[in-house]
Formats: sequence, structure tokens, C-alpha cells
Amino acid sequence: MVNDNLKFVNKFEMDAVWGNDSSYGDIGADGKNFEIKNSYADFTVGCVNTKVGVQGGKLGRGFLFDDDFAGLRLSYEGESVSLPLTWMRAFDIDDSIKSRDVNYFAFSPSVRAGNSLTINPFGMYVFSNNASGWEPTEKYDNMEMFYAGLNLDADMGPLSIWATGIYQGGSADLRADTSMSEDFKAWLGAAGMGVNVGVADLHGQFFYATGQDPEDEDNTKFWVPKGQSYYWSEIMGLGIFDAQASDGSPGDKIGNIMAANLGTTIKPTERLEIALDGWYAKLAEEVTEGAEEGEDELGVEANLRLTYTLIKGLKLDLVGAYLWAGEAIYKGTDEADPYEVGTRLSMSF
Repeated sequence: MVNDNLKFVNKFEMDAVWGNDSSYGDIGADGKNFEIKNSYADFTVGCVNTKVGVQGGKLGRGFLFDDDFAGLRLSYEGESVSLPLTWMRAFDIDDSIKSRDVNYFAFSPSVRAGNSLTINPFGMYVFSNNASGWEPTEKYDNMEMFYAGLNLDADMGPLSIWATGIYQGGSADLRADTSMSEDFKAWLGAAGMGVNVGVADLHGQFFYATGQDPEDEDNTKFWVPKGQSYYWSEIMGLGIFDAQASDGSPGDKIGNIMAANLGTTIKPTERLEIALDGWYAKLAEEVTEGAEEGEDELGVEANLRLTYTLIKGLKLDLVGAYLWAGEAIYKGTDEADPYEVGTRLSMSF
């Protein structure tokens, strides 16, 4: 940090698998697993904050975007309003014949109405003259896609409520035949609540994202080329370990799914927190190929997480989860239900 209005931010990540010689977890502990996650300049001139470089960003609670990117973010910061404008260079490749870069442009103003309500309309525009060079959009040539959404957050003492809605539209020319195009017509809706009752709370949420209607020629599945990330249950939705989702679930890429959750978080002591959650999920549209063709049930999942504060800034999480898998989940040759047991030690300072 140079001063309060100018700083250079770097974020690093180091991954080690204990006993693995491909990282720095084996005997000798030599390794090259050192990643630069963020590196950007952050400066404020008047009421306008600027961030330029590789940074993190979030739109629509992660239903639309929650990831790192290279680009520019300009934001006017007022007393009760924030007006951020973001450009993301999603993909770029050197091609002397035709540019094959993909760009995201996002606007996400936030207005606080009193002390209890926050209103956040947002939009994102995805554009490319030739999107075929990028794996997520390789079937398209010229592409123009947009997302329009709204976040609402209400905090009324012990009761909190939130909601998100997103519509996806636009069109793209097909790479195989540029005289033909595909229209995007999809949507996502989500809502949640929490009630604080002293040493415990009651919370729940629901989300629905459209899938591909087999009788519709348009692309009706809600999807984002890259950057979408919303964590939910431990097994079907990646949870806190971010390892892998059950085969058949979209994981943190919310599309072609509906899911509902009800749970409670109990805090019997100042240091101990117990979270109990139940999830039910199914696909919005049935599986169209493979062994699970014609199925849509993902299953019912139970999650238990114990969080204990060892000392200030150091927490230990113990997690257990079990999925009573539906027929849309691939369960392996032994047809076993998935389960998960794990621990995480986290430090903040």
C-alpha cells in the first residue's frame, strides 16, 4: 500500500498433496506449485475507484459470475449508491486472419433504500466476432449474448430475505454454417431467507434454472460460457472443499436444475457452531443420453458441519455429508450412494 488511495494487490495460492512428488508435499519438499491468483492496481480519485489488472469479481451472487479475471473495473462510490462498470477479457488468441477474442461487459449498480433494503439491478453483455477459438463457445462464430438481472436483500432485524432473478437472451451464428443462428432464451430464479432465534437460526433457499427444452429450437438452458460459480450442498454443489460434484449434478454451474434447502445453524458456545442442512434437487429437464437417459432425480442430501474456533483467526471445520442419490446420478458399478467426510483448517489475519 502506497497510501489510502493507492495500493498494489497480489494474491497467491500454493497447493500441496502430502506425499505427492508432483507438488511440494513429498520428502524434500521441493516444488513449483505457486500460483498468482490476483495482481492489480487499486486507486481512488475523488469518488471513483479503479482496479486494473487480474482481479476477482462477482455478479448475481455467483449465479452469473464469481471468479478471477483480467480487465478493468471503474466504480463510483456514493453514500448510498455504488455504480461499478466492469470489462473482462474472457479470452484472447493471436490470429492474423480474424480476431477470436471474447469480452464480458458488466454493470451492477447497488442502491441502499434505508437501513433494511438493498436493490441491485445488474447486466452482463458477452460479445465476440468469432467465438470458435474458445472451448466453451467453440460451436459459435459471431456471438452477442446478454444477461439482465436483479438482486434484492432485505434485513428486518431477526428476519432476512433475499431474491435473485436473471434472464438470458441474445443470439449467435453457428460456426458450421454462419447463415444459421441460435437464439438464447433462458432464465434463473432464486430466493432465500433466514430467521435468527438467539442461539440458533432457521434458514432456507430455493433456486431454479431452465434446461434445454427438447421441443424448442432455441437454446433454453441457462448457462454462462465461463466464470459462473455458486456453491450450495457439500456433495451435489461442491460445498466448502471445492473438490468435485456428484456425477450428474451441475455442481456450482447452476443450469438445468431446481433445488431446495432447509437448515439450521446452532451456536451453543462462543467458539462452537453446528450447521445442519437438508437438500433436495432434480434436473429441470431429463437426461437425454447415456445410462441415465430419461431420468431427472438428483436426490436428497444431508449435511453436517461443525466449526470450532481454536484461537482468534484459526478455525477448524469438520464436515460430513450423505447423498441418497436419485436415478439421474451415476453411482458407479456398485450402485452405492455417495458420502463425504472431511476437515478444513482455515486461518485469517
